Amino acid sequence: MREATPTATPKNPLPAKQAAAASFATLVSKLDYLGPEGIREVKKAYKLADAAHLGVIRKSGEPYITHPIAVASQCAEWKLDAQALMAALMHDVIEDSGITKSELVNQFGSNVAELVDGLTKLDKLQFNTQEEGQAESFRKMLLAMARDVRVILIKLADRSHNMSTLESMPSDKRAAISAETLEIYAPIAHRLGLNQTYRELQDLSFQFLKPWRYEVLKKAVAKARHRRRDLMKKVQLEIETAFHKAKMPIQIFGREKTLFSIYKKMDQKHLSFAQVTDIYGMRIIVTSITDCYTALGVLHQMYNPVPGKFKDHIAIAKINGYQSLHTTVVGPAGLNVEFQMRTEAMHVVAESGVAAHWLYKAKSPDTEQSDRLGTQWLQSLLDIQNETVDANEFWDHVKVDLFPDAVYVFTPKSRIMALPRGATIVDFAYAVHSNVGDRTMGGKINGEQVPVRTELRNGDIVEVITSSVSSPNPAWLDFVRTGRARSKIRHYLKTQALSESHELGNKLLTQALRSEGFEQLPDMLGNHQHLWEKLLRFTGSKSQEELLADIGLGKRVATIVAKRLVVLLGELGEKPDVLLLSRERFTSHETVSQGGVIVDGSENVSVQYGRCCRPIPGDEIVGYLGRGEGLVIHREACAVASKLLHKDSERFIRVEWSDEPVKTFEANIVVTVTNGKGVLARVASAIASAEADISLVNMADEVSGQEAIDLRFLIAVRDLQHLNSVIANLSRIPTVLQVRRQISTREH
Repeated sequence: MREATPTATPKNPLPAKQAAAASFATLVSKLDYLGPEGIREVKKAYKLADAAHLGVIRKSGEPYITHPIAVASQCAEWKLDAQALMAALMHDVIEDSGITKSELVNQFGSNVAELVDGLTKLDKLQFNTQEEGQAESFRKMLLAMARDVRVILIKLADRSHNMSTLESMPSDKRAAISAETLEIYAPIAHRLGLNQTYRELQDLSFQFLKPWRYEVLKKAVAKARHRRRDLMKKVQLEIETAFHKAKMPIQIFGREKTLFSIYKKMDQKHLSFAQVTDIYGMRIIVTSITDCYTALGVLHQMYNPVPGKFKDHIAIAKINGYQSLHTTVVGPAGLNVEFQMRTEAMHVVAESGVAAHWLYKAKSPDTEQSDRLGTQWLQSLLDIQNETVDANEFWDHVKVDLFPDAVYVFTPKSRIMALPRGATIVDFAYAVHSNVGDRTMGGKINGEQVPVRTELRNGDIVEVITSSVSSPNPAWLDFVRTGRARSKIRHYLKTQALSESHELGNKLLTQALRSEGFEQLPDMLGNHQHLWEKLLRFTGSKSQEELLADIGLGKRVATIVAKRLVVLLGELGEKPDVLLLSRERFTSHETVSQGGVIVDGSENVSVQYGRCCRPIPGDEIVGYLGRGEGLVIHREACAVASKLLHKDSERFIRVEWSDEPVKTFEANIVVTVTNGKGVLARVASAIASAEADISLVNMADEVSGQEAIDLRFLIAVRDLQHLNSVIANLSRIPTVLQVRRQISTREH
C-alpha cells in the first residue's frame, strides 16, 4: 500500500539520501545469513528501487524508499531468502514506477518477478463495485500466497510498516485502512501462525479505530503494571530459584495481554477492567518436550492451579501449528498468572508461524521442520479456487476458515485432524479427501452410527461410511462449516447440473428438429462447423455445450433454436424429410410444441417435480421449461400448470413416465379422523404397513374439544397404484372418516 505523494526533488536532498542510506545499512547488517552472493543481489534490487522512487516523499515526510527498506528489514527478521528480500525492496516498482514485469525478469529472474507481480495492487483494474473489486483483489492475493507463501509474508510486513506510520494519513483513510487490517490481514497473520505480527496489527488497528478506548486502556494497563511490578518480580524470582534447585535450565519472560485482546474480552464478556485477571503471564522456555511437562509439575508444586485452565497444545497442536503447555495458577496475593511452557523451536513457530520455515532453514539448511506449517490451508485455497469462479463466493469460503475456533478429532488410525468448531462428518470427510467427501453416505462417531450433519466434539473418533453410488446432497450446504467442503459440494452440483442440462438440452433440440423434418442434429464437422458458428452468433452462446445446457435449463426454447437451425441447413441445400415431418406432426401432442421426454426419477437437478401438485407415476403429466430452472414436471390437472400453459405455452413439452421408475415420489394426503387417544399412532402404523414412508406430518394446533380433525401427511410412494393401496389401508381403520389425496399444497 503506497502512502506517498510524488513531489519535486527536495531543495536539500542530502538528509533524505543519508536517511535512506542509513536505513539500508541497517538492513545489510542483518543479512549475514544470506552469504556474499545473496547480499549482492539484494543491493542490486535496492539500487533499482531507490532510482524508481527517487524524489518521492511519504506523507510522513520520509523518503519513500525507507518504506521498502523497512518491509525488507522485517522479512530479514524472519530470515527470508534473498529473492523475498529483493521482492520486498521492489514491491511497488511495477505499480508506481512504470517498470514492467519483463524488465524484472531480465534483471532479476522469473521468481523475483513473480513475487513482485503477486504483490502489485489491483487498483488499476475496473470492477463493477468497490466490494467486487476488493473481493477480487484479495482472491488474487490469497492465490498468489497459496502458490508462494513468501507473497503474504512480504504483504504482511508491508501492512505492518504502513500501520506503524498511519498517523500521517487523513482520519477517514486511517479508519478504512485499520478496519481492513483488522478484518483481513490480522486474521491471515493469525491463521498462518504469525502471532507477533497478528498482535501488532490488532493493536495498531484498535488504536486508530477506537482511539479514546485505546488511550484509556493503555493508561489503565500502565497503572496496573506499576502496581503489580513487585509481585511479578517476586513470582519470577521464586520460579528461577525452584528451577535452579531442580537443575533445569530455563529462560523466563514476562508476557502482557495486548490492549485489543483486553478490550475484546471486556466487550464480549461485559467485564470491567478490574475483572480481567489474566493481563499478565509468564513464558518459560525449556530445552525439550519432556522438560515442558516436568516444568508443569514444578509449577503446580509451587502454586495451586486454577481448575479448568490447563491446555495441552503440544500433544494436540493448534490448527496454525502453535504448540505450548498452558496453565493458570494462583500466585502471591491471590494474583492469577498464566504460564506457557514451550521449547525454543516451539517458541519460534509460536511467534513466526509459517515464517519459521526460513528461520529453521537459516540455522540448519537440511531440516524439514515447519515445512508443513500452514500448507494444508494454503493448499485448500487452491482447491477452493478451482471450484469457484466468482470472487465474492471465493472470499466467503475463505473467511469461514480465517478464525477457526478449532475442534480436534481422530481418524480410526489415530491421526489427529483439526477442524473449525461446528464442523460435521461431511466437513471431516472432505478434509480427508474430496473423493471421500463426494462418496459420503453416513458416518460413525466413537463407533456409533450417526447422521452426517452431526457436529464433532473434541476427542471424537470419526469414521466416514462411503458408497460408490453416493453423491453430494444440496442439503449439505445448510450445515457444513468449512470453506473447502462448501466449495467442493457447490462445484459438484454445478458440474452435475451442467452435465444433466446439456444432456436434456441435446434431447429437446433433437426432438424439436425432428418436428421440423430432420432426423438428428448436424455434427460439428465440415460445412456444419460454419453452420454451428452462425447459430452460436444468433443465440449469443459461447459454445455448443453452453447452448444445449441453456436449452436444458429453459433459458432458451428448443423450437426457436430448431427453426433457426432449419434456415441455416436450408442455406446449405439440405431439405427436411417429408415422411418424418408428416409423421412427427401427426403424432404431436395437441397442447405442446415439442417432442416427449421420458422421466423415471433418476434425474438430479435438471428435472424437478412440482411441489404445487407433487406428480407421481401413473398421473397424467406435462413438462414446463422454467427460465433457468430446468424441466419442471406438473400434473396435467395442476392449477399452476394450467395458468402457465395459457401464459407461456411454447415452454411446455410432452413428458411420459418410464415403465420402471427408479425412486419413490412424494404425495400429500389428508386423513380425517375421529379425535381420540392413540389415533395418530394407528394412522401412522397403517401407512407403514402399506410400505410407505412418512416424510412429514401436520395436524391442527387446536384439536381439543373437536370431534373430527384433519391429519396431513407427506408420504413417499412408488406410484399411483401404491398410493391407492395406502388410502385403502387407511380407510379400513374404524376411526378414519375420510382419506383423500391433497390436490394442492395451498390447502395447508
